[in-house]
Amino acid sequence: MFIQLPDGSSRNLQDGVTAFALAQDIGEGLARAVLAARVNGTLCDLSTVLADGDQVALITGKSDEALEVIRHSTAHLLAMAVQEVFPTAQVTIGPVIEDGFYYDFAFERAFTPDDLKVIEKKMKEIAKRKLPITREVWQRDDAITHFENLGETYKALLIGRIAEGEDVSIYKQGEWGDLCRGPHVPNTSKLKHFKLMKVSGSYWEGDASKAQLQRIYGTAWTSKDDLKAYLFRLEEAEKRDHRKLAKTLDLFHLQEEAPGMIFWHPKGWAIWQVVENEIRQVMQDHGYQEIKTPQVVDKKLWEKSGHWEKFRDDMFTTSTDNRDYAIKPMNCPCHVQVYNQALHSYRDLPLRLAEFGSCHRNEPSGTLHGLMRLRNFVQDDAHIFCEESQIQDEVGAFIDLVFATYKKFGFEEVIIFLSDRPKQRVGTDEQWTKAETSLHEALKGKDLTYGLNPGEGAFYGPKIEFSLKDCLGRVWQCGTIQVDFSMPGRLGAEYIAEDNSKKTPVMLHRAILGSLERFIGILIEEYEAKFPFWLAPVQAVVCNISEKQSEYVDEITKKMRAAGFRIESDLRNEKVGYKVRAHTLQRVPFILVVGEREMQEGTISVRTQSGEDVGTQSVETWISNMQNMEKEYK
Repeated sequence: MFIQLPDGSSRNLQDGVTAFALAQDIGEGLARAVLAARVNGTLCDLSTVLADGDQVALITGKSDEALEVIRHSTAHLLAMAVQEVFPTAQVTIGPVIEDGFYYDFAFERAFTPDDLKVIEKKMKEIAKRKLPITREVWQRDDAITHFENLGETYKALLIGRIAEGEDVSIYKQGEWGDLCRGPHVPNTSKLKHFKLMKVSGSYWEGDASKAQLQRIYGTAWTSKDDLKAYLFRLEEAEKRDHRKLAKTLDLFHLQEEAPGMIFWHPKGWAIWQVVENEIRQVMQDHGYQEIKTPQVVDKKLWEKSGHWEKFRDDMFTTSTDNRDYAIKPMNCPCHVQVYNQALHSYRDLPLRLAEFGSCHRNEPSGTLHGLMRLRNFVQDDAHIFCEESQIQDEVGAFIDLVFATYKKFGFEEVIIFLSDRPKQRVGTDEQWTKAETSLHEALKGKDLTYGLNPGEGAFYGPKIEFSLKDCLGRVWQCGTIQVDFSMPGRLGAEYIAEDNSKKTPVMLHRAILGSLERFIGILIEEYEAKFPFWLAPVQAVVCNISEKQSEYVDEITKKMRAAGFRIESDLRNEKVGYKVRAHTLQRVPFILVVGEREMQEGTISVRTQSGEDVGTQSVETWISNMQNMEKEYK
């Protein structure tokens, strides 16, 4: 029989051979490296029997799909190790997740960090046994009886949900086995580069009313270097955690009385103002008009817009004077109300309305995470009302704007996805086709590479999503632009067309940063709060050596503030070395030291955050240098 390979070639093999035999036929080196196979598009074990005409890709550690197979197999290795160390522990489920896997266990006591060390050691021991991993097909009822006899209550319950008369797939390594669809690596010796990360509580089926379980998290990689790099990224991410840095640098805090809402401190609010003013200037430079709309709006508006049906469970509501209101979770219906207050002609379009809109959404408490996931956040939101013929130009201009803005903040790599029509949506198929086509054409017109997220568009229109890749390789979804043919009509928006007929404008929903809070969190972690000069909450601190220079410090501090810079003075009765170290730890870009000589000469001694001595400069020269530093960024 003939087997088709990805490079277009084929191999002539005997009938009934396995994917592993194919690897052997190609070469012993491949046979040693192969982990699994993709047969006719389906990921399979190497024991899979091939048929004439099958298209087969062999999966090695260099293949993109290798990680999924390795992590799946390592989860089973973890479960087997736990039961060898703690025979009374029951296994439940153990899926692959981003960067690793987890397994939930039922056990009479809490696992400890010391337990994880013992379990990981046992995993390495089992891996070295080179146990073959094989797939067996059992009758459903036999499998239930088998696991019940082992005391595996949860596993028996899972199998019991499979329809009667169906067979089940059991994967065994040695004598130990577990219910699983696979695929897995051929033997345990293929599992070498893994580490257990942590243990946490969980519930059976994710239901807090059911039995509490314990979840052990792990990670697994195809090489020692990849594992090492991942652990380094985690260590770096821990150092850069915006919540910890916020506490150290006194930027903001959260507290239980306002869950998911930020209390900004002076330094954190200074960063906010720089970011907000930057985006405000960008919008002014590109023809946007800034507006402000109410926080609390009658429920009827949200019903008309379609948001009440889709999002009412996420809305905070209130009532007064026998009327029901929602605290706005998004800004778009309110922007249509501003548009509707005037009679517009085609000559007025495109009309671009922008708002730093404060939104509230009732996010589950368990999902809240510092600045990254909040219940109250501000969007750099804008809506473009335009004619259908203007869509592509407006989307193209926005794409340019997004890239230019991200570059200013230090992000060079932007990942783009287009999300098209979901199953539940408003509008006609014709409208959706027009909207999707316009987004595709705009991206192609910029010669940009992008991926597709099928069915992930908003209920009112498709969207382009812009994500940033940070210095640790993490991806953050930020900007978006959406084409909406439906909401303007639902809310009565019209314009007078060139032929004097009344038409409904198209509405483009767009944001560059998305949530300002979240973007600031990304910035804190990207720079480890060592912000570039233009973005730093305190750009320089003036320190005196003795009390004699106090008046001079006050004088030059006021002069630099008058020039528009964020400058502080430190007149504490401390040694200057102590002050320099303290402000270095606070990530202040420049520390300006003033002694007797500097006071007499009208100068300052400039030191950088990294400890470099820039030398002595006149105050006027230093102000000019600061102005040049800000100009460089622009």
